[in-house]
Amino acid sequence: MKTIIMLLGLCVLLGNISCESHKEETKEETKFLVTSPLRMDTSIIKEYVCQIHSINHIEVRALERGYLQNIYVDEGQRVKKGQLMFQVMPMLYQAEMQKAQAEANYVEIEYLNTKSLADSNVVSKNELALAKAKFDKAKAEVALAQVHLDFTRIKAPFDGIMDRFHVRLGSLVDEGELLTSLSDNSKMWVYFNVPEAEYLEYETVIKKDSLAQVNLLMANGKLFKHHGIIETIEADFNNETGNIAFRATFPNPKGLLRHGETGTVQLNTPIKNALLIPQKSTFEILDKKYVFVIDKDNIVRSRLITIDAELPHIYAVNGGLEETDKILLEGLRLVREGDKIHSEFVKPSSVLSQLNLYAE
Repeated sequence: MKTIIMLLGLCVLLGNISCESHKEETKEETKFLVTSPLRMDTSIIKEYVCQIHSINHIEVRALERGYLQNIYVDEGQRVKKGQLMFQVMPMLYQAEMQKAQAEANYVEIEYLNTKSLADSNVVSKNELALAKAKFDKAKAEVALAQVHLDFTRIKAPFDGIMDRFHVRLGSLVDEGELLTSLSDNSKMWVYFNVPEAEYLEYETVIKKDSLAQVNLLMANGKLFKHHGIIETIEADFNNETGNIAFRATFPNPKGLLRHGETGTVQLNTPIKNALLIPQKSTFEILDKKYVFVIDKDNIVRSRLITIDAELPHIYAVNGGLEETDKILLEGLRLVREGDKIHSEFVKPSSVLSQLNLYAE
C-alpha cells in the first residue's frame, strides 16, 4: 500500500515538473515586439480656451430724455449704417427748434436793416458789427436746437446685428439710458491666454514678418470653416496667472459666430528634431511616465522618461531615451523588471506610420 502511494506521489511530482517546464518553455518562446524612438521634424496642435468678440460691439443709449415714441427695428435684426432704429418723442425739441428759428429770423431782419443804414452812413460800423454778432448767435442757437432734435432720432452708426431691447415702446428714457447693443460680426476677434513658456516658444519659432494661422474649435466640437490669423499680443503678462493674451481675427461671412461665444483655439506649433515614441509603449506610476527598455542581453529594464509634447497616439520625448534604445512596444503587462525575453524588432517608421502621424 505504501509503495502504491509513493508511486502515485512520484507521478504527480513528475507531472508538475513537466507542466512547469512546458510553461517556461512557452514563455521563453513568446516573442515581444520592440522598436526604437524616431527622430524627425513634426508639429503639435496646442489648444487654448477662447472668448469670441465682435470687432465692433457697442451699447446704444438715448441721447436725450423723453418718451420712446417709435421702435423701427427688432431684436436680432440686421441693420445698415444710418438706418433709423429709435425715435424719442421730439415735441419739446421741435418747440425749441421753432423758437430758435423765429428768434434767428427776427435778428436777421434787424441785421439787414442795420446793414442798409450802415451802407447809407446812417449808423456806425460798430452798430453793424453788433447786429452781425447777434445774428450769428441766433444761427448758432438754431444749429444747437437742430442737434438736440436730431438726437431724438437714433440711427445705426455701422452695419450690424441688434441685441435684445432694454426698453419698450412708450417707456420714459433718461439721457444716457441703455436701449440695446449693436454688433458688427463681419469679422470676429478671438482672445485666448498663453502661458509664458509657450509665448517665448511662439516668439522664437514664428518669423517677425509672418502671421501665425490658427483654427477655431466651436462649442459643438466642430471646426469653424475659416482659418484665423494671430494679429496682436497684449503688452503685459497677468501677474496672477502668468499668462498673456493673444488676439486672432477670423472672417465670419455667414455670421455663424456671435459676440460672447466660447470655443477652443488650435495653434499648430512646429517641433524640430523631435524624438517620437508611441504612447502605447509607455506606462504610468505616480504621474510619471516610464518605458521598458530592452538591453543588449534582452533583459527588461524600466526607465523614467520626460514628455515634451503630446500628439495623437504619440509622445515627443525630451529626456530618458536615445535613438539607439530599444523599447517594448506591446505586452507591457506580461513582463516584469529583470525578465529575459525573446524580441522581434519593428522599424520605428513603420510603427509611427500606423498611428496617424502627420509630420512635416
